[in-house]
Amino acid sequence: MAKRSIPALNKVLSNLISSPPPPPPRCPSILSQTRSVTYMPRPGDGTPRCVTLIPGDGIGPVVTGTVERVMKAMHAPVYFERYEVHGDMKKVPEEVIESIKKNKICLKGGLATPVGGGVNSLNVQLRKELDLYASLVNCFNLPGLPTRHENVDIVVIRENTEGEYSGLEHEVVPGVVESLKVITKFCSERIAKYAFEYAYLNNRKKVTAVHKANIMKLADGLFLESCREVATKYPGIQYNEIIVDNCCMQLVSKPEQFDVMVTPNLYGNLVSNTAAGIAGGTGVMPGGNVGADHAIFEQGASAGNVGNEELVEQKKANPVALLLSSAMMLRHLQFPSFADRLETAVKQVILEGKYRTRDLGGHSSTEEVADAVIAALTD
Repeated sequence: MAKRSIPALNKVLSNLISSPPPPPPRCPSILSQTRSVTYMPRPGDGTPRCVTLIPGDGIGPVVTGTVERVMKAMHAPVYFERYEVHGDMKKVPEEVIESIKKNKICLKGGLATPVGGGVNSLNVQLRKELDLYASLVNCFNLPGLPTRHENVDIVVIRENTEGEYSGLEHEVVPGVVESLKVITKFCSERIAKYAFEYAYLNNRKKVTAVHKANIMKLADGLFLESCREVATKYPGIQYNEIIVDNCCMQLVSKPEQFDVMVTPNLYGNLVSNTAAGIAGGTGVMPGGNVGADHAIFEQGASAGNVGNEELVEQKKANPVALLLSSAMMLRHLQFPSFADRLETAVKQVILEGKYRTRDLGGHSSTEEVADAVIAALTD
């Protein structure tokens, strides 16, 4: 019996060797993990936060209304304290300033600034009153939205309180006006520190200082000196400099070379609008203004469409920029999962291409885009 069983045993062993056991089953719950496992909120972090809301002028009430709808649909832990402020007012009402100081956070539609004499910019007044010294605009390609250039992902960080926006102008003699550009070591250093700190915290590789120190040797020279000093404290981040006129030319020809850009006040306004136009337009670029204690989030690039009466009447203003700015606001408030959901939903709507406003080549209304974002949130 033993001799007859040997061939059978050999056959079994041969089959085992030629047919290895199947691999252990994969665990899809681990391998397909999409939720963050590293974020642990502190007790009380889920408490709803009050946000000062300024609908503003023109399309402002239309797009801020969209944000309110979307926030409500996603049950975001924020509620709004609404104030009516308009660009033709002589100054921002004191109760609005007090509300922002209390809440420390504000969402704002565009405020129209009259051109020429008469009324000072309320946008500038808010920045100075609250010391919102850093303006940040993120200009990037949105998947599904065709543009002339690819791989654009530029963050423009602009000094927000001095420079040509100091508001120091006077008429020396009839027909001669003097306008002062003020640059200080203190403000230049703190905006440079903010730019490098942003790059460090967001795994950015390069900071570019934009200047005109070949002509404005003292003012822009001081700005560059401050940037160079701060750069030495961040050896892991590449630092370079570019003259503002060359910067504009390089932006429209090879924008992908830029990463984080730090600028004085006026140059930052020009550079951020140029970068926004390259990456998809002002209707899709988010932004905000931040200081040590307060922050205001709004459409990133200049709201040139604020006073477009046709968009207001037809209710076809693009809400994407303010929705993405609201996602930035939610991250600022330490609600990262809500921010991720909102940003993902907006990008999904853009990628699908079915609902787009006229500036993006579509025919949808603001409400239709909002409905699509809400549907994407609930999928």
